[in-house]
Amino acid sequence: MQRAAGPFFCFWNRLLADLVAKTSIDRRMAEILIPVIEGMGFEVVRIRLMGGQTKTLQIMAERPDGSIDVDECAEISNAVSAVLDVEDPLEDAYTLEVSSPGIDRPLTRLKDFDTWEGWDAKLETAELIDGRKRFRGVLAGTEGDEVLVNLDEGTVGLKFDWLSDAKLVMTDELVKEMLRQRKAAGLIDETKYDDIEEEPEQAED
Repeated sequence: MQRAAGPFFCFWNRLLADLVAKTSIDRRMAEILIPVIEGMGFEVVRIRLMGGQTKTLQIMAERPDGSIDVDECAEISNAVSAVLDVEDPLEDAYTLEVSSPGIDRPLTRLKDFDTWEGWDAKLETAELIDGRKRFRGVLAGTEGDEVLVNLDEGTVGLKFDWLSDAKLVMTDELVKEMLRQRKAAGLIDETKYDDIEEEPEQAED
């Protein structure tokens, strides 16, 4: 296995690798909201304040088993809104959006790379690693603080601290697996997506 030779990182660069909350305002929101959301039995996958004149506060969350439904998103939204009304960390108007991580989900925690071992993913580093920033391959789990990825040229190890972005690649197989998991959790009608499961739409790279 190759171990990519990375640059020396100062403290602020390491903060870039906190993929749950990347910017200073995202981290501030995380400090306020993660205890609330975790207290409800959910895990936070990502918090982002995005947009232009009217910003969107995006929260991706799920239960430890990876499930979440619309009613639970609404419960989180109500709880978060109540806390933000008191803390008032944002000066400008914003829209709150609470959702599941989706099929081509972001990979924001080291454990995500073990959970989704065997699936295609795109990874990006904050700085050049062996002359490149972007990697696409099959996740091969983790080893210590390294994310292992099977590339055409072999398996490489990227330190989690080096990553600035990572997400699953939507494929037909991944769509089928997500549907299977949702059916198993009782979140969708077992017959509703039979046609999709047999012949899913061609996914984009």
